Amino acid sequence: MQIPARSILHNTLYDPWFEHDGCGIGFVAHINGQPSHDLLQMTLTALGNQIHRGAVAADASTGDGSGVLTQIPRALLLRELEHQGVSVSATNLAVGMIFFPQDEAQIEASCAIIRDALTERGLRVLAWRDVPTNDAILGQRARETRPLMRQVLIERAADMDDQTYERTLFLSRKTMEHAFRAQSLTTYVVSLSSRTLIYKGLLIGSRLGEFYLDLQDPSYMTAIGVYHQRYSTNTFPSWERAQPFRMLSHNGEINTLQGNVNWMRAREQVIAFPYTDDIPSFIAPVIDTSGSDSAMLDNTLEMLVMGGRDIRHAMTMMVPEAWERVPNMDPSLRAFYQYHACLMEPWDGPAALTFCDGHIVGTTLDRNGLRPSRYRVTRDGLVISGSEAGVVTISDSEIVHKGNLGPGQMIAVDTRTGQFFTNSEIKHTLAEQQPYRWWVEQHMKSLNDLMAQKAPESPQLTEKSAMEVLQMAFGYTKEELSVILKPMLRNGIEPVGSMGDDTSIAVLSPYDWVDRSSSSSNNALPKSPTHRLTRSAKRL
Repeated sequence: MQIPARSILHNTLYDPWFEHDGCGIGFVAHINGQPSHDLLQMTLTALGNQIHRGAVAADASTGDGSGVLTQIPRALLLRELEHQGVSVSATNLAVGMIFFPQDEAQIEASCAIIRDALTERGLRVLAWRDVPTNDAILGQRARETRPLMRQVLIERAADMDDQTYERTLFLSRKTMEHAFRAQSLTTYVVSLSSRTLIYKGLLIGSRLGEFYLDLQDPSYMTAIGVYHQRYSTNTFPSWERAQPFRMLSHNGEINTLQGNVNWMRAREQVIAFPYTDDIPSFIAPVIDTSGSDSAMLDNTLEMLVMGGRDIRHAMTMMVPEAWERVPNMDPSLRAFYQYHACLMEPWDGPAALTFCDGHIVGTTLDRNGLRPSRYRVTRDGLVISGSEAGVVTISDSEIVHKGNLGPGQMIAVDTRTGQFFTNSEIKHTLAEQQPYRWWVEQHMKSLNDLMAQKAPESPQLTEKSAMEVLQMAFGYTKEELSVILKPMLRNGIEPVGSMGDDTSIAVLSPYDWVDRSSSSSNNALPKSPTHRLTRSAKRL
């Protein structure tokens, strides 16, 4: 990355040296979990106010990407189902946002795959819905690459609880993705959930609400709004790479990415996924390597959460704070990090991460803390988090708590219980939920402990056998003794040697057997190096 030159505007406060923060992320949430259209509008306002953190194409309308993740707008979707003559309970409804290619044959094939994957797992497809959009605001590049957007509306089986429902949708999506790859279809499942819905695309943040007409509908209500304005740094912009992803939005880079991907690939054969026997055939590959580093991080987070972990637990496990050399850390929290270090290596940034599973939403920084994140809590239970302060205009008199996150810190809101959690509360809860300290003390062995133990007594050896044992232990061979050590001891000089391969090249190898000693004509083959080496060896 080219570092900008220092500002020559000595009489101003502007300095381009500091222009390196990248994407804008954050969330808006009602702590009490009460959905409203006003909260959605606040989310879109916060997104539009971070437009300067994104990038824009030459057409001045195509952005690197922007989007919002919300809870499912059940009132809006139930109204649409009613227009199609379909009735369903609001609590049984799930929705998938799909980006289809524009080719009709591929659309038909993709719809069949989606329908089969859902019905095979006991889910019922209620209806398809074309997503209403205003294409007039799209830039040229966005219009040329625009996918066809449809939503699939789904009903659960009668015996499914909420967690099983969400897990079944996850496994169904994995089945779809396998089939899409097998048939070379470019269909992309933006989201498929009974809790959340994502609207995103190649737009600047201030135009997202104008493009997706659903976001202007007063019946679109949510208690959580996650937003992301993208500045693409390591992948080309595309509709599917816009954020948020299914559980995550990310500002920064993952600089340990190759190692993280390799380790996850190595673990795929030992993954134990609850309540199903078809693992790893449907889970693997956990990580879609065609995505961006943020998408790969989201793949792993989603797998951990769907496997049964709380999303705050999974985030702390993947992106831990720098705990190794903190002298005054709570021993229980240190044991939590020690235990999980045996399960997963850190995904190191710089990174600021906003995460959401539909009930819990929060923000965390990686151990470096090199991406900004600020938050405000108001008297009426509104929590606003963003890469910058002031993304939503709130009177100071309404703010009861505010702050900014430091390295490895986290905040979260649980809309089910109506609680706001600080970093210390989250970490204390995680450290105490299992006996990590006892597990570590009983089962973990460090190299320092092993080295401090008294070495067992060796059997008595003769002087000759002891020397041979030492020579084998330190890798001394007979050749090194005769060629290197003996000349050094005898002559007191540095040993000099060389090695090489003077075998004839392949094209000449058929002539190695020819007797060249009797050849005297001008066309006779020269004696090969191999021949000379053989004669020299005989003399020795």
